[in-house]
Amino acid sequence: MSLKNHKILVIGGAGYIGSHVALAFKDAGASVSVLDNFSSGLRKNITDGIDLIEGDIQHIGLLADLFSQPWDGVVHLAALKAAGESMEKPEIYSRQNLIGTLNLLEAYAAKKDSKFIFSSTAAVYGDPVTLPMGEDHPTNPVNFYGFTKLAIEGYLEWYHRLRGLRFASLRYFNAAGFDTKGRIKGLETNTQNLVPLVMEVACGQRDHLSVFGDDYDTRDGSGVRDYIHVSDLARGHVAAYQALCQDAPKLIVNLGAGQGYSVLEILKTAREVSGINIPFKIVGRRDGDPPTLLASVGLAKELLGWEAQESDLRSMIQSTWDVYRESYGL
Repeated sequence: MSLKNHKILVIGGAGYIGSHVALAFKDAGASVSVLDNFSSGLRKNITDGIDLIEGDIQHIGLLADLFSQPWDGVVHLAALKAAGESMEKPEIYSRQNLIGTLNLLEAYAAKKDSKFIFSSTAAVYGDPVTLPMGEDHPTNPVNFYGFTKLAIEGYLEWYHRLRGLRFASLRYFNAAGFDTKGRIKGLETNTQNLVPLVMEVACGQRDHLSVFGDDYDTRDGSGVRDYIHVSDLARGHVAAYQALCQDAPKLIVNLGAGQGYSVLEILKTAREVSGINIPFKIVGRRDGDPPTLLASVGLAKELLGWEAQESDLRSMIQSTWDVYRESYGL
């Protein structure tokens, strides 16, 4: 389905994932605008042909003006996402993730034929009861960040019932990689994700990588996670929007690769790709880290016609290393 003449607003579209999502909609033919306050997003991530609106979802007047014009769809990625920080500063997560989203819904949900794509998370599930984790897995977040995302999913359900909002809630697993055509090159700041941390060690920005536990019941003793290439993740948003356009009333689906890689496997591949002997230290396990997290991805294929295409480990590591190597002049 071509998105020519579709007008899409990507909120948080200057961030790492958001910029890839905006690019995916542009590649599909849509007219794309980005709203971002640049608290963590980067201007260099706004690619040619995408309009920029600088602003914050806490500013109700700005949202009223913005939504006085028609939008065919809204993609919402403007959230705080550090699980550990959310346990220490729940107030700021409440303001940004909960109140900010309610501001958006107040401004947009009652519009005719409103379609809303929400950036959710596998953190809504909490500790795994079964693996792989399907959309019917119990939801029991173990951190406040996951709670805020699950609460928003509840709001979306009620706005669907009461205002006719069509929505897709996309439960992300672990995004990695960069656009393989080199169009997005902004590095995340203050990242807590594994692949960027590995790259920072390789580039000399950190002394070593800390590996939290090597005695899990996994193939090499280190934790296993489901990693999805960010471009695959971005295409999932386009597929979800297309499904809403074809009269799907609501969607809640996982976006993952359906396979897992361990910390030590990622480290080994990064060493091979970079040619650098990336130092690491084994340290104690972190509280709350399960041995394995894997997505069940069959529903996304069934409902969206989508599946991961670029999420092999070497592709994710190579595309990330290309960006880090250029950024640090290596």
